Amino acid sequence: MPRENLFARRLREAEQERHIQQRLADRKKIIADEIAPPTIDEQLVRLEEDLRKLKVEYDIFFNGAAKRPPFDTKSRVETIIKRIFDERKLTYAQRYRYNTLVARYVALRELWRRNTQDREEGRDPIAAARAALGKGGEPAERERHATFVCADGRSDKETVRGLFDALVEAKRACGEPTDDLSFAKFHRMVASQTDKLKKKLGCERVRYSIYTEGGAVSFKAKADE
Repeated sequence: MPRENLFARRLREAEQERHIQQRLADRKKIIADEIAPPTIDEQLVRLEEDLRKLKVEYDIFFNGAAKRPPFDTKSRVETIIKRIFDERKLTYAQRYRYNTLVARYVALRELWRRNTQDREEGRDPIAAARAALGKGGEPAERERHATFVCADGRSDKETVRGLFDALVEAKRACGEPTDDLSFAKFHRMVASQTDKLKKKLGCERVRYSIYTEGGAVSFKAKADE
C-alpha cells in the first residue's frame, strides 16, 4: 500500500479529533438538557448554528477534504427539527423562524442528495479532475475546500460566518493555529474587502474560496461571474 503523506495524515488525524470533540460536545449538551431543558428560542438558535455548521461540513466533504459525510451533525439537526415540531406552544414569530430554517434544510438536503448521487455515478468533479491529471486518486497540489459568494459583507453575516467556519476547519485539518482567529475581526475584514473589490472590479458580488496548497491554507477572492 502507498505510504500516507504528511498532509493526508494530518487531515485524517484532524477529522478524528473533530469527531471526538463533537461527541464530547454532544454529550455535554445532552447532560445540560436533562438538567435544564432549553427554551424554544434556545433550540431555534442551536438549530440555526448546527445547520450552518452542517453546510460547511458538507462543503468540505464534497470538496474532498473529509472522508465521510457529516452524519453526526445531520442527525443532530434532524433531532432538533423533530423536537421543535412536537412543541405546541410556539409563537407566530417562532413558528415562522422554524419553518424558514426547515425549508432551508430541505433545500440543502436535496442538493446534498444530488451531489452524493453524482459522486456515486462518477460525475464528481474532484474525482474527474484527479483522473485527468493522472494522480490516481492522490490529493491535488491545490485543492479547493469551500466557496462562498458575498454581495454585502456587512449585512450578509450568515455567509461570512460560513466562510469563517470553513477557514477554521481547513486550518485545523492542516495543523495550522486558529487561536488568533476572531469572527468579529474576520467579519470586518471581509466587509471591507468586499466593498473594495466590488469597486475595483466593477462587480456586484465577490467569490471567496479556501484552498489547500502544499499543506497550507490559502484564502482567495475574485469577482463572481
